[in-house]
Amino acid sequence: MAEGGDANNTSNDNVTLPGVAPVKSQYLISKDKFHEYLDDERNKDLKLADNLDASEDTLKHESKKVKIGDDHDANESEKSSAESKDNCKESNKKARGQNKNRPRMKPNQYEHDRKLCTSVVREHPGKCYYGEKCRFLHDVSEYLALKPADLGENCYLYDTYGRCQYGISCRYAQSHIGPDNKNLIKEDLMKMWETKVIVKNTIGKELQHILRKKKFSFPKSEQYLKMISVNNDSRKQNNPEDKTGSTQVNTDLRVEIESALSVVSVATQENSVCIPPKNNVIAESQDKFACPGNLLEKQTIPGSEIDASSVKDNKQMSSATRLGVVTDEDIIKLRSCEKKQLNFRDKLYLAPLTTCGNLPFRRICKRLGADITCGEMAMCTNLLQGQSSEWALLKRHHTEDFFGVQLDGAFPDTMTKCAELLNQTIDVDFVDINVGCPIDLVYQKGAGCGLMHRLTKLEQIARGMIYVLDVPVTAKLRTGVHEKINIAHKILPHLRDCGLSMITLHGRSREQRYSKLADWNYIDYCAQLAKPMPFFGNGDILSFEDANRAKTMTAVSGVMIARGALIKPWLFTEIKEQRHWDISSQERFEILQDYSNYALEHWGSDTQGVEKSRRFFLEWLSFLCRYIPVGLLEHVPQKINERPPYYLGRDYLETLMASQNVCDWIKLSEMLLGPVPPNFTFVPKHKANSFK
Repeated sequence: MAEGGDANNTSNDNVTLPGVAPVKSQYLISKDKFHEYLDDERNKDLKLADNLDASEDTLKHESKKVKIGDDHDANESEKSSAESKDNCKESNKKARGQNKNRPRMKPNQYEHDRKLCTSVVREHPGKCYYGEKCRFLHDVSEYLALKPADLGENCYLYDTYGRCQYGISCRYAQSHIGPDNKNLIKEDLMKMWETKVIVKNTIGKELQHILRKKKFSFPKSEQYLKMISVNNDSRKQNNPEDKTGSTQVNTDLRVEIESALSVVSVATQENSVCIPPKNNVIAESQDKFACPGNLLEKQTIPGSEIDASSVKDNKQMSSATRLGVVTDEDIIKLRSCEKKQLNFRDKLYLAPLTTCGNLPFRRICKRLGADITCGEMAMCTNLLQGQSSEWALLKRHHTEDFFGVQLDGAFPDTMTKCAELLNQTIDVDFVDINVGCPIDLVYQKGAGCGLMHRLTKLEQIARGMIYVLDVPVTAKLRTGVHEKINIAHKILPHLRDCGLSMITLHGRSREQRYSKLADWNYIDYCAQLAKPMPFFGNGDILSFEDANRAKTMTAVSGVMIARGALIKPWLFTEIKEQRHWDISSQERFEILQDYSNYALEHWGSDTQGVEKSRRFFLEWLSFLCRYIPVGLLEHVPQKINERPPYYLGRDYLETLMASQNVCDWIKLSEMLLGPVPPNFTFVPKHKANSFK
């Protein structure tokens, strides 16, 4: 049979339509029968999880779920709610873009006034800070009367770390709450983890206060920005020595900075040695309750007593306290030529993925073979303001041994200052500049893809970040802004000369977003221009054959995997073992189970944490449902631009995982995270990700 998507090709009297993955005819089924089969099986006990309690109440949720789709079934029941009908598409137009107006409830809205005060949860002997003005409950018996039923008998945090940070508010509290409503602990497990930091890079209260008061000092950034300002004034006056009494000082400053950058550039081109990560343990200054995985006592930020007059010494501002033997690196400041060098070549790089590329998902990918992980895109202005939600994107799990963060910004001042802030407060191996984000909100501010048309600003950002950071700086960009007008090849030499350690190119323009195929011929052309700097390619990799073709047919140093990892996170294993993994539905379910456990550890096991975990779980399922098992394909591999047809899997669970209906995703979430709240609604972020 000829490969992929020719409408004239037939196999067993089955026509393969263009753009549709070739599934064996014995598994194909019509849309109506597919959903009829799932509806008929909805009440059956799958017996795949210990805490699965199949009940007839799950049928009642259908009227509460928001559905997105193309056409209504002619046989659609009159029981469907008016809200569901309003959200269904009656036209045949393909759903694209984001559901910007989708109904969204914050996880904390599911508890309302029933939430227990943290002073009671933590069992602190002291009184509540807010006293009588506190809006949360302090009466444990009243809280227990209002608290929903537990979701399971075993608490993952308690079984893993010996203590659950959420105490009586945990939705699995029956496993670790004594008869007197006191939180139980396992001392042997506690001792095993007490010297380890599970999650790094959290923001402490003192540092957050200093940032909000704008008392953090940026000496290196101000020095660099002063040089930029002098250069700009010189260009405007067209006479650098006119009316400048400090010309010699500014010239010396410029020479010093350019000399440092040139040394970094040379070191990057000689990128042949991989210096191992630091062995010292970093105990983060953080709220222990906010990070359930960290069982250390709350650390105090050195210099938290600093007043405004002493803020200039940024060594005291670091939120990290180093424990153990003092090394030369702790005493002697590194020179530019001694900055950390990393070996990026031939590594499998998990792309920074907005929304879905969270810490629990990165842990899954890391376990399945990813070499390099990167946090979600973080806005530099929000980081400088000390926003907790933005700083949460920088968190690093201890298993992430090659980890970076990605910054998004439009101007040299904010990006350089943010880089200097991170250099002193968090532990990362590299910092990535986002030059490829296609989102309108980002692009219209001149950030993301907008920087591709602002080359001077982009160079100033790159040079400034390299100057203030002690770790390598990388960048990720697209082919250009407009389709068929590639400009990345014009930008690459400038970024290489600035001293970037590595560049990644996504083979699509901003206008394309994720439509059509990535242009690997252009990626190869840019990789040739970027030599000797490491250069990664990104786009349309969904099998080890795609990865092999990218590395053998082009000059890239490695591949970055984005949507391919969302659709099948075991892709990293396939690439390393050079095989197609016909993974069973049970194995896939176990991966989902691990993700739910990691999510409860990351976001919490109370009601708010469970519902936040559910939201991100459902967003991931909107990609995961596109996977077609290897054993069902007419020929392998599956292509990323081929949509799956309606098919019956080899068992009920495999069929359920293939559904692109929100109701079925919610059913999967209920198997792992318990029943949804009465007022629960969910609409996926992208319109094309769910239909019925």
